[in-house]
Amino acid sequence: MATSGAAVLLRRQLKQMQTDKDIPGISCGLVNDNNIFQWEVMLMISDDVKYYGGGNFRAIMTFPPEYPLLPPKLTFQKPIPFHPNVYPNGDLCISILHPPEEDAYGYESASERWSPVQTPETILLSVISLLASPNDESPANIDAAQLWREEQAGAHKEFRRRVRKCVRESLGED
Repeated sequence: MATSGAAVLLRRQLKQMQTDKDIPGISCGLVNDNNIFQWEVMLMISDDVKYYGGGNFRAIMTFPPEYPLLPPKLTFQKPIPFHPNVYPNGDLCISILHPPEEDAYGYESASERWSPVQTPETILLSVISLLASPNDESPANIDAAQLWREEQAGAHKEFRRRVRKCVRESLGED
């Protein structure tokens, strides 16, 4: 069993998340009891979240040995949410999980990127917030971003239809 500083911190953070009753809609555990660096996460989205409400989305959060100096990676498992900030393979694209350095393309400021003050709890709360309010300026899923923009403009309801299908699949209904 690893005894690195990262492992000690992650054990403490996991225990806190598992015992804190003030974190609605988030459940965490280990993928494998012998690996503190890989968590299985369930996000149970509140019914009041537009589009994704009622969905239960599984993800794997993988922490690097350098955590908390470097960010974890979050990958949604099937069914993968149809979302502008989720790559078709399930990888999440969110600024706070980008390495703590200046963005080579100038899109994000360093203050928007990873900081060691982030915790698994703040990351997952940010993910839920992102599901409710996508960032379509630099999309990971171009099709989802285009349909999201069209939906916001009132053009049609294809984005809503595709998302509701994902939500139904997340509940085992499709």
